[in-house]
Amino acid sequence: MDIMSENRYINPYTDYGFKYFFGTEPNKDLTLHLVNALLQGREVIKSLTLLPNEQLGDTEEDRRSVFDIYCENEQGDKIIIEMQKAEQQWFKDRSVYYSSFPIRSQGEKGKWLFGLKAVYTIGILNFVFDEDKDDENYYHHVVQLMDINKKEVFYEKLTYIYLEMPKFKKTEDELENLTDKWLYALKNLPRLLERPKALQERIFSKFFEVAEVAALSKEEYAKYWESEKVFYDNQGAFMTADQKGYNRGITEGEAIGIAKGEAIGIAKGEAIGIAKGEAKGRTDATKENARRMKADGMASALIAKYTGLTVDEIESL
Repeated sequence: MDIMSENRYINPYTDYGFKYFFGTEPNKDLTLHLVNALLQGREVIKSLTLLPNEQLGDTEEDRRSVFDIYCENEQGDKIIIEMQKAEQQWFKDRSVYYSSFPIRSQGEKGKWLFGLKAVYTIGILNFVFDEDKDDENYYHHVVQLMDINKKEVFYEKLTYIYLEMPKFKKTEDELENLTDKWLYALKNLPRLLERPKALQERIFSKFFEVAEVAALSKEEYAKYWESEKVFYDNQGAFMTADQKGYNRGITEGEAIGIAKGEAIGIAKGEAIGIAKGEAKGRTDATKENARRMKADGMASALIAKYTGLTVDEIESL
């Protein structure tokens, strides 16, 4: 089956799709508009420069980081944008670690007084933080260093913005601002058949024009097809791992390996916790995962392929 045959628009949750939209020079205006919408007036960025997304440590032994999108504004402030498709055990740690690269890169030789440019980390998350699962309305996190006694921001140059996309459930009629419109477009794009009437701004005209699968070249189509196949394979693997009751904190690669029957090994000397409690009932878990996949825009035929449910069962969820 051609995975893309049922979709008119590119899936932004795929690696290729996200970088195609926001990590290429021809589409840099989309990136600028998205970032300004997510900053919500805290700063208005006039221009962006895309930077190499791979950052190396100071020595060969140091770890490297590879960002989805890495750019800077006209003032030299650095912006990291990540599409995180699945929950990871050390996600917050990794996010803070990644933000250290643009901080350290500002160091100057000789006499330097440690004046730093701002660093923004934006995470578009296809999962919900464990501690926030009971608050369905709180999905837009803005995190900064603060003085906990004064309840005031202590340092304004380091900002983390996290968007829990599964919680964003506004309908087209409920969209109030550009932030809402971008989140609606990103979350619903794979299942849309045409541009929503609420997204009339000129920037969305370009976004939906760029998003047309039919506009891809043969080479682009092949890369996107492979990227989307990996995305749905991974979705199926995580669903299987969840049904078996595996620890939800394991990494993406580990979960996929488990789902494919590979032995659970040791990652850098630390054992991976496997069980987090009793496994869910298989039938209820399958339906719940199918419901989530359906909400994220996956076609019913694909959901049926990965869950074993019938298309009628999926449509009735």
